[in-house]
Amino acid sequence: MSPEPVRVGYLPLLDAAPLIIAQELGFAAEERLSLDLILAVSWSALRDMLTFGRVDAASLLSPIPIASILHLGGIAARIDALMVTSLGGEGIVVSHGLAETMRANGYGFDFADAAGAARALHQAHPRPLRIASPFPFSMHGELLYRWLGEGIEVQTVPPPLMHQEMAAGRIDLFCVGEPWASRTVELGIGDYLLPGTAIWQAPPDKILAMRHEDVEADSPIIGPLMRATWRACRWLAQPQNVLAASEILSRPAWLDVPAEMLERLLSGRVNVASSGAERQARIIELHAGCATFPWRSQAEWIGAALARRHGLDVAAARLTARAVFRSDLYRRFLAEAGADLPSASSRLEGGVDQPGLHPAASGKVHLLPDQFFDGLIFDPDKP
Repeated sequence: MSPEPVRVGYLPLLDAAPLIIAQELGFAAEERLSLDLILAVSWSALRDMLTFGRVDAASLLSPIPIASILHLGGIAARIDALMVTSLGGEGIVVSHGLAETMRANGYGFDFADAAGAARALHQAHPRPLRIASPFPFSMHGELLYRWLGEGIEVQTVPPPLMHQEMAAGRIDLFCVGEPWASRTVELGIGDYLLPGTAIWQAPPDKILAMRHEDVEADSPIIGPLMRATWRACRWLAQPQNVLAASEILSRPAWLDVPAEMLERLLSGRVNVASSGAERQARIIELHAGCATFPWRSQAEWIGAALARRHGLDVAAARLTARAVFRSDLYRRFLAEAGADLPSASSRLEGGVDQPGLHPAASGKVHLLPDQFFDGLIFDPDKP
């Protein structure tokens, strides 16, 4: 039987790796799928490609399906998040000139204290910062608002153009998906202030998405696509595979950046400045700690944040948002693949301070820390 062709949209970012690896290393073929990975020029274009059926599935920013179902952004559509495909993967970069002022004031660029980084920013640049993120409905933006306050203004710049806007002096700070943050640093245009995981240790950045109508019609590609993607995530998380993964992802057909940069990022090492000063940090998680499980509480957190900023009823938005993250499909299709299944589909977001075992559908699962930088906790059972 010939493989089923599946059109999947993506942007050239590090966390598109699960789909790329699923196709390149045969995880898709094992599920009798052939992934036709279609490059999109922007997040809005990719959202529209999925909404109007030009692709069957997509690697989307996690807030996009929630914004769509809340009728934000111009298109009212139901998109389902089948699984999370990356936690983290964002980098916050400041212009080189601003970084020099911060260093002169004594700031050490050590990733240890996001609140201290915000204070150092305001001391070095007391005027309103010119800030950018890749899309109005993105985890990048949510992290910036959570860190610097919801009163900030954030402009939209496509990921590949961030470094050009900073080089032209039009933005002071941006949050973008890797490898574009590290690329800006290596070009000597900006300095790496924080990884997104310094603000929230486990931010759900990308999700595997399909149209709700196809999901409700029980499309035959759902289970095979989820299993192929999950197995690719598991393969990517194994240290012995980092070098091979970096070489595959670096090819011109995919991310077209040096393999050495990708190897550093997948290994948890970041160049803070073009001088080569390096820091250790958990930049991205693709598998461990139930990283791919679509917690409904994550969706509620995003829905509440969007509702507050856009003047919507927060309680209603939370209820609507939680239905978008399909933990039911995750349990249905990934149990047979061996995925860890938590006993509940919601949890206290920000409530895990140490890696450890937690209740599961069978036995216990290992969860990683997911704290917010200020220690606050989002409880889905409370208003």
